[in-house]
Amino acid sequence: MIGAATHVRHARPSRDLAAAERFWTEGLGLSVLWRTAERVPGEHDLVMVGFPGGGWHFELTLDPERPLEPTPTVDDLFVLYLGGPVEQALVERLVRAGGTRVAAHNPYWDEHGVTVRDPDGYRLVLCSRSWA
Repeated sequence: MIGAATHVRHARPSRDLAAAERFWTEGLGLSVLWRTAERVPGEHDLVMVGFPGGGWHFELTLDPERPLEPTPTVDDLFVLYLGGPVEQALVERLVRAGGTRVAAHNPYWDEHGVTVRDPDGYRLVLCSRSWA
């Protein structure tokens, strides 16, 4: 049954798994939950990152035999509602880990947070507002 406790996996292609992993772990502070240990012909390479015991995680994939180019738009957002000010140290850490601070397509996100583009071009919004 689908409900509030349903775990969410968000899968997306990456052109460079090491760069993506560095952004999400060293930059945001997620943990590697799973990684393919060796190359298996016909299967994707992948790394899963998230918070241990959390309700969601990213599955970042790379198919070396048929690579996909990530195609994010300016409105493909992953938003984290922090419920308080965005710490400058966190933004700096994300940039050092390969992210790029960018202006949001929707000015709402600039008014209430910070947008950082990951190495594959997807946007992470650190929102100072609370969800509920």
